[in-house]
Amino acid sequence: MKKLAGILSAALLSLTLVACGQGEQPVAEPKTGYEEAPTETAEATEEVVKLVIGASNVPHAEVLEAAAPLLVEEGIEIEVVRFQDYVLPNKALASEELDANYFQHIPYLTKQNDENGYGFVNAGGIHIEPIGVYSQKWASLDELPEGAEIIMSSAIPDHGRILAMLADKGLITLAEGVGITATLEDITENPKNFKFNDRVEASLLPQAYLNGEGDAVLINSNFALGAGLSPGKDAIALESSDVTNPYVNVIAVRGGDENRPEIQKLVEVLQSETIRNFILETWGGDVVPAAK
Repeated sequence: MKKLAGILSAALLSLTLVACGQGEQPVAEPKTGYEEAPTETAEATEEVVKLVIGASNVPHAEVLEAAAPLLVEEGIEIEVVRFQDYVLPNKALASEELDANYFQHIPYLTKQNDENGYGFVNAGGIHIEPIGVYSQKWASLDELPEGAEIIMSSAIPDHGRILAMLADKGLITLAEGVGITATLEDITENPKNFKFNDRVEASLLPQAYLNGEGDAVLINSNFALGAGLSPGKDAIALESSDVTNPYVNVIAVRGGDENRPEIQKLVEVLQSETIRNFILETWGGDVVPAAK
């Protein structure tokens, strides 16, 4: 019995020592590890804001793609949706398929709002694309003959801009005070009796020039660049590239969205010195950064 009691006592002592040994193990390490893990996970899964932006191919989409790495550093990812015309980007913005679009100047944006009730706003101006006069037949504006056919965009908002340019070059005279709202009916003097063809869609103007149609074709720089033309080299005349030009191309958004932090950061990056330099180095005077 004494032997059995001794064995039981030894066993109980052994169990007590094991329990005490486990109790002496530090409990802080597991707790500390548990607290650190969520911090690492939160950093790894930090939310990136995504913006879907509609744009014309050149130069708008290329400018956005150049800005993409800078925006990633700001926690913004962009998806660029390319459009070939001037109508669908605004329809897509209105239907909330896009967060913003980048293809239009202020007079066109204003006209679209008036005609369609969009309520879009200008979140910031980025660049200007001077309209150029192109001709397969004549080397200068002075050579344009009597009765020359002048082909221009069918987009009414472009007419005031085009006519103001021709007036500035001394080719026509416009009614006083019409400004950028001028139409063909506002021409008061046309010394060479030019014939204006305003039935060609803007995107088809480069093809009209390449086909040798008309005596002169006035083409927006984005469409000229997209067709492989260089406004600075191929045009026989260019619109003034003054940065106060009202035809600055803007980031357009639905009313109220201009206050979204990611939209403000998008505009800030597009107006940055890095992107301004990219525009100048890539297109020279063909595309001009807007004044800040």
